[in-house]
Amino acid sequence: MSELIPFTHTVDGERLSGLCGGAERGEPTRATAVLLHGAGKGTKERLVPLLEEFAAHGCRALTFDFSGHGESTGVLRELSLRRRFDQAVSVIDAYARLDEPLILVGFSMSGQTVADLVRHYGDDRVAALGLCAPAVYTAEAWDVPFGEGDGRFSALIRRPGSWRDSPALDVLRAYEGRAVLAVPGTDEVIPPAVTEAVSEALARRAQITHWELPEAEHRLGLWFRDHPDDGGEFVTAVLSGLGERGWTATRAWVAKQLPEGRSVDTSDFLTGGWSAQMRRLVLDDGTALALRTFVKPFFRRHAPGLLAREAEILALLADQEGIPAPELIGVDATAEHCDHPSLLMSVLPGRVRVDEEDLDRRVDLLAAQLARIHRVVPEERPRRYQAWTSPERVNAPGGAMWERAVDVIRRDAPPYEGCFLHRDYHPGNVLFTGSGDGLRISGVVDWVETSWGPADLDVAHCSTGLALLHGPEYGLAFRERYEAQGGQRLADGPDHLYWRLLDTLAYVPDAAKLAGPWRDLGRTALTPEVLGGRLEAYMAGLLERYA
Repeated sequence: MSELIPFTHTVDGERLSGLCGGAERGEPTRATAVLLHGAGKGTKERLVPLLEEFAAHGCRALTFDFSGHGESTGVLRELSLRRRFDQAVSVIDAYARLDEPLILVGFSMSGQTVADLVRHYGDDRVAALGLCAPAVYTAEAWDVPFGEGDGRFSALIRRPGSWRDSPALDVLRAYEGRAVLAVPGTDEVIPPAVTEAVSEALARRAQITHWELPEAEHRLGLWFRDHPDDGGEFVTAVLSGLGERGWTATRAWVAKQLPEGRSVDTSDFLTGGWSAQMRRLVLDDGTALALRTFVKPFFRRHAPGLLAREAEILALLADQEGIPAPELIGVDATAEHCDHPSLLMSVLPGRVRVDEEDLDRRVDLLAAQLARIHRVVPEERPRRYQAWTSPERVNAPGGAMWERAVDVIRRDAPPYEGCFLHRDYHPGNVLFTGSGDGLRISGVVDWVETSWGPADLDVAHCSTGLALLHGPEYGLAFRERYEAQGGQRLADGPDHLYWRLLDTLAYVPDAAKLAGPWRDLGRTALTPEVLGGRLEAYMAGLLERYA
């Protein structure tokens, strides 16, 4: 490894002070790692140990002080998000080779800068991200100078929830490379909701590792400087599977599940999922397979049970008539062989339908298919159902109606005659082919929550989904459609209301959380305001009908 070499670089009249290490210019390396410090008192000096670590792993590595920081010229109050981006682009273009991939590591405010750079350079060039206690900001703040802490920039970023419209989140949702999100145990600067939003965005397509440092605080640059073992582990994680965008182990495992002589020709993301990443793999003979991968921290923790259960259920359903479920190819529920817990299965024909065409016909088919699922009698019952909320966990808006709804579930569960439940049955997990009289259900997917419990719960979950997706009237009427298709006997009055509200209240207060896949499928008008209004109207209708 060569020593770190100081450099100066002029951008827009400012002289930026930087350090560069690794291979000499002109020599090939694994990638160019660019480390970007945070705001306030952040400087390149605290990033020197990480810079040396990247260089020791065969990377060209560079960092610099943004203007107004460290040894660079300029005045901090005149800096802005746009100027940070412009300065980073200028340094990268001057010191990174065009034929080498980029690794972008950003601390705090530079989380936004990293996202801006991904948008600029694209997935083809940016191979990996390291985001350390990252911040993202409203688009309104892009051009606004930082000022002295009491100006317009500060007012914009301190406005509650202003970060939610940050273009950075859209960039991260589309990013398909390797990403490590480092999160301190205590962060007095970045709200937990911002960290969760960044994690959710990356989990959409990236190969993400959510890495927690329980003893650390917000300034992770200082933490890595003072804890070199953690710094080394962080760099190793960022570089994991670099040549294959972080999926080296999963690719190798998939290859072993294929018939002899077959290989994966193309891989594309499937839309419509929320809990897991879904990919469509097309083999060299045209066969299509689906790969489910759990990357979100919550689902990754529970993956051993979820994926093992799905594998068992898919094997069971292979012998059932009238339930078009995928064929199991292979499962690695504990990520013993894969980068993340994964399940490989066949691809069913058809597509998810969330549009309004043939809607009444589709809802009748949904009801008939659910009634058929409830008639499955397995030799061994699956686990008992789990409730997804409780009176203590509901974070409902104030008001008499919501208090009344929560009071309904402040009781022991009503007695019921159990049956086989899909447990996550809704329009997003059902595939259709054809149209008009030729409309058919061609597949039912996502069997990870299969349970034993009251049919009312599956009816409730599908009803809530229909209410949010197509309007309260469709959710309220689904029970009658299900019963008309020969479904199980459902509870009456208050007992049925209990099951309906036990499901519906799980969507409070963020009814829009699960609507991302629907928007991906074209339902862009399903804003948080629209969904919140539909949920409230649906809740009122349930109370009026069954209380």
